[in-house]
Amino acid sequence: MSINENYFVMEQPEENPQQIGVDKPAETVKELGVEKVPQAKSNIHCIPIIGQIEGHILLPPQNKSTKYEHIIPQILAIEENPEIEGLLLILNTVGGDVEAGLAISELVASMRKPSVSLVLGGGHSIGVPLAVCSRYSYIVPSATMTIHPIRMNGLIIGVPQTFEYFTKMQERIIDFIVAHSHIDDKVLRKYMFSTSELANDVGSIIVGHDAVSAGLINEIGGLKEAMDKLREIIQSEREDKNISS
Repeated sequence: MSINENYFVMEQPEENPQQIGVDKPAETVKELGVEKVPQAKSNIHCIPIIGQIEGHILLPPQNKSTKYEHIIPQILAIEENPEIEGLLLILNTVGGDVEAGLAISELVASMRKPSVSLVLGGGHSIGVPLAVCSRYSYIVPSATMTIHPIRMNGLIIGVPQTFEYFTKMQERIIDFIVAHSHIDDKVLRKYMFSTSELANDVGSIIVGHDAVSAGLINEIGGLKEAMDKLREIIQSEREDKNISS
């Protein structure tokens, strides 16, 4: 008995899973809102700090958040990558986990490579240390920054040790901000513990020009100014290396 060759069907090659996703226009539209994101080789890497900073506790899925375990490896990679010469930190954050925000701030402040921060929209709460951790900081005129004491949600033990712990954490934040900006310690504390600014809280909201006048942020500016400043610092460090070599 002969077998009809028409019964045999050629199997289609399976798609490579690694090729599925980013190369498809539908995926880029879904994730980024555009069909194709323009790629250009640059010696500057940008890290956005957006929404709420997520620390040891997971936030609800509807919250826009920045996970510190995603940011820290990026900073380490920037420091080790010879092709990247500078970091641009763009902030629009409501704050979040204190220790996660301080961890990112300390890491950026301890980098060898130059960094510039730009506050857009808001740099509130623990976003203040993040705004001042870079070599140079900018804020747009319409952006705001909320400075207030730390607080904790949920059950706490009402003993003197708890309040001492809060005080120590508060001092860590104040010391970092004062060390990495030009604001005076007394001025910062005045903003932080003001009772006349916020309706249901203690603290102050300062707008762009006020943040510069107080010495918290270096200068008023946007993306152009931040990029120009970062390139200026990079060029200066190149010249210093050439002189020393």
